[in-house]
Amino acid sequence: MTPTEQQTAEGILFTDMYQLTMAHLYFRLGVHEKPALFEHFFRSYPDYGLHKAGYCISAGLGWLLDWMERAHFREADLAYLAAQTGTTGRRLFADDFLDYLRAHGNFAGITLRAIPEGRVVHPNVPLTAVQGPLALAQILETSLLNQLNYPTLIATRASRLCQAGRGRLVLEFGMRRGQERGVNAGARAALIGGARFSSNVGLSAVMGTAPKGTHAHSMVQLFLAMGEGELAAFRAYADVYPDDCLLLVDTVNTLESGLPNAIRVFEELRRKGHQPVGIRLDSGDLAYLSVQSAKMLDAAGFPETQIVLSNQLDELTILQILAQIEDEAPRYGLDADHIVRRLVYGVGTNLITSAGDAALDGVYKLVAVQTDSNRWTPAIKISENPVKTPNPGYKQVWRVYDRRGQATADLLSLDDEDPRQTRPLLLQHPHEPGTSRTLAEGDISQIEPLLETVLDEGRLIVTLPPLEAMRERAQRDLDRLDAGVRRLLHPHVYHVSLTPKLWTLKQTLIARFKANMSGPG
Repeated sequence: MTPTEQQTAEGILFTDMYQLTMAHLYFRLGVHEKPALFEHFFRSYPDYGLHKAGYCISAGLGWLLDWMERAHFREADLAYLAAQTGTTGRRLFADDFLDYLRAHGNFAGITLRAIPEGRVVHPNVPLTAVQGPLALAQILETSLLNQLNYPTLIATRASRLCQAGRGRLVLEFGMRRGQERGVNAGARAALIGGARFSSNVGLSAVMGTAPKGTHAHSMVQLFLAMGEGELAAFRAYADVYPDDCLLLVDTVNTLESGLPNAIRVFEELRRKGHQPVGIRLDSGDLAYLSVQSAKMLDAAGFPETQIVLSNQLDELTILQILAQIEDEAPRYGLDADHIVRRLVYGVGTNLITSAGDAALDGVYKLVAVQTDSNRWTPAIKISENPVKTPNPGYKQVWRVYDRRGQATADLLSLDDEDPRQTRPLLLQHPHEPGTSRTLAEGDISQIEPLLETVLDEGRLIVTLPPLEAMRERAQRDLDRLDAGVRRLLHPHVYHVSLTPKLWTLKQTLIARFKANMSGPG
């Protein structure tokens, strides 16, 4: 793809066709400039089959805002649209509409409120609220969903992997297995979610972190093919990287060849005043090999060297490895905790592709339009499945913390409400009429608004945080999330609720919609 083609494919035409046809329709009707409010949210947590998430970590916002700042309709884009025809050969987009896009086809009129990157988020809670001219807010939909859904999915998976690994280093190793250049957004999201480093060199440079990685089997294979052997390969690597020597030991035989040869090289490095980093295990019974490797390394005087595990790791695999180490280590007179503390997890395919659930079901729904009286008129979509009926109107999202300081619910309210001023506080289930709970003053330690205005009519009004700040934000939220909700297997349900006023509005609109559908009695 040439630079010009890349500009076309990844610029403002990075959208679905139906966004443009709808925008053209709005223009024909004269409502294209009518202020509209769309919300982006996801409907359910990722479900990986044998295990399911109980929370998500928001990610992707920074890069979306960068893209919005650059995106606009170029002459080449307009010429392409002018050439599009329907089944009868009639042009799909009229000249006056294209002239409108030429003059106004950018996101300078968009105001965007969002839950910041790195925050814990939950289903049916608006992650972003897009306010602006109807046509351009509609055109934004596909790109916004593309640039927020996938990163949120990957940040969530990274967080769970860190949790499974008990806070030990998680490295993102997925560049070779991911979906083309989407791996850049995925690696960035993994770093936000808790992975400490990535093997992706270019992305690491952009994010201000050091890329991590050692050698592959091919390096050892080369020396074997030249008749020099595994030991010669390890020595060559150690000569080049004496203070960063981490050796992949399973090309020939882990315990009978790779590890003894690595220890020999480590001893040579130590005599020269260098400290080896460790070994990597990429095949076989990783738990058993971790125990045996620790035993041999300890006996050789290297009790602090890392043991990096890779090869198809996910949350359950890590849990099983740790359980096996705790069972087997005492049989060999070893301290299981000491082994666990030296483990590092290099996670590739299952992280970068979110294997098991490779798409977040994020959606973008119209929730209000502004009338001629400058009032927001709520909009609603009715579904036979009540869970899929979105919550209408101009809203704010609040996080309610219980007396322990733990997050107990996310509360959606209309914009003119402030639940910080309401006691007792009634939390209504979003779609079950008889299900609610009441919180008295003593039940609540804090109520925090989550949606922040980040873009005001196209102008960025916040300073986007560095990676470490987003990662720390995620950890703070996780620390305040109930342990049952964080649980990797069968997590407890986190409550997302509505204020009574929003609940009443929603039911009124549903009833009105159904009455209109049934016609006059």
